[in-house]
Amino acid sequence: MSLSQGEIDHVTELFSGLGDLTVRKMFGGVGLYHQGTIFAVLMSDGTLRIKGAGAFQDVLEAEGCTRWTYTREGSDTIRSMPYWTMPDGAQDDPDLACDWARRALEHL
Repeated sequence: MSLSQGEIDHVTELFSGLGDLTVRKMFGGVGLYHQGTIFAVLMSDGTLRIKGAGAFQDVLEAEGCTRWTYTREGSDTIRSMPYWTMPDGAQDDPDLACDWARRALEHL
């Protein structure tokens, strides 16, 4: 599944308050960058995930966000990536989304 231009436009608007936002297509989804640093991904299924590093991971977990995990075909090993679901309300509220993005960027 690939993203529609409308989905990409939505996340661009959502994080426009950050300024200097770049969107790069990758693996059917897009990476979201602020001043050259990736801070979020919009997955090919439309799921928006924010990057969690360091102590910020604990904040995201306490907020009820879930980490992106996957299992490779032919393996039972669960692997995880440093991207988490966005906190409730942040996917539709530009002020809240930018606040979370700034917090993520502080830890990158």
